[in-house]
Amino acid sequence: MLKNSSILITGGTGSFGHTFVPMTLKKYNPRRLVILSRDEMKQWEMAKLYGDDPRVRFFIGDVRDQNRLERALDGIEYVVHAAATKIVPIAEYNPFECIKTNVLGAMNLIDACIDRKVRRVVALSTDKASSPLNLYGATKLASDKLFVASNSYVGSQDTEFSVVRYGNVMGSRGSVIPFFLSLAESGELPITDPRMTRFMITLQEGVELVWHAFEDMVGGEIYVKKIPSMKVTDIARAVAPDARHKIIGIRPGEKLHEQMIGEEDVPYTYEYDSYYKILPAINNWYTDPKRIKNGRKVPEDFVYRSDTNTEWMERETLRAWIDENRGRIGKI
Repeated sequence: MLKNSSILITGGTGSFGHTFVPMTLKKYNPRRLVILSRDEMKQWEMAKLYGDDPRVRFFIGDVRDQNRLERALDGIEYVVHAAATKIVPIAEYNPFECIKTNVLGAMNLIDACIDRKVRRVVALSTDKASSPLNLYGATKLASDKLFVASNSYVGSQDTEFSVVRYGNVMGSRGSVIPFFLSLAESGELPITDPRMTRFMITLQEGVELVWHAFEDMVGGEIYVKKIPSMKVTDIARAVAPDARHKIIGIRPGEKLHEQMIGEEDVPYTYEYDSYYKILPAINNWYTDPKRIKNGRKVPEDFVYRSDTNTEWMERETLRAWIDENRGRIGKI
C-alpha cells in the first residue's frame, strides 16, 4: 500500500520519526516522504542524515496552523500524526499549550486531511489515554476520540482515520532507560515506587504497528500491540546491577501501572495474534465484520495493564538490547 506513495509525518523529527523514516524508505520506497515539524534545528540536523535523497522533504510547520497543514498536505496520500506535547509535568504547568497542540492540533489535521483528500491517517496514542490521570492523558484521549469519530465526519469523502496506542518506548529521549544510564556511574538510582511496572516496546515495533494499521484499517480502530512488561526495579537492575535504589515516591500525575485497554473498552475489543483492536462504539461499528475480520472477543473481565500482563521481559533480554543499541539510546 505504501509503495511509491506520498507520506507525511507530523512531529517527524522526534524519536518515532527518526525510526519511521529510514525503515519506511527501505521497506516501501515511497515516492515522497515529508517531515513536518516546527523545530528548524532538529530538521537541519535530521536532513544531514539523508543528503540529497529526493524522496525526503522537510517542511517547517505547526499542527496549530491549519493553513500551513493544508499546504503541507498537497498531494499527500498517507499521514502519520506523531506531533504532541507529551512530557507530563510540562503539560500540567502549561495546560493551554498542551490542549492547543494535542486537541486543537488534532482537529486542524483532521479538517486539513479531509479537505486535501488524504487516503488514510494513523494517529499515535499512549497508554496514558486509557483512564487518564493527568492532562497529557486527557488530551490524548480527546484526540483519540476525535480521530475515531472523524470517520463519520468525512461525509462522502474517502479519508479514513485510525489510532495506534502503545506504552513506554525503550530508549527514547526522556524515557527511563537513558535516565538510568546517565546515573549508573553514581551508584544510586531513584525509584518512584518498587511496585511500579511499565510496558516495553521498541520504536521498530511501533513503526511496524503503524504499517499494519495502514494495511488493515477500515476507519475508527484503535490498535494496541501485545508487548511485555517489566518492573521498574528490574529495569534499574538491567541498567546498573550493583546500584543502590533510592525510593523517592510517585510523582504528581504518574500512574503506578500502565494501562492500554480498560474495562470500559471491553465490549468493543477484539484479540488477534500479536495485537488487540478496540473498535468504535459509535454507529454500531464494533459489530461490523469488515472491522472485526478474524478477531476474537476478549473476556468480560479483561483489562490490559502492565502489572497483570501475561508476558514479561527478563533483565537479561533488556541488558542485551541496551548493549546492542547503546549508541542510539536517548539520542533521538
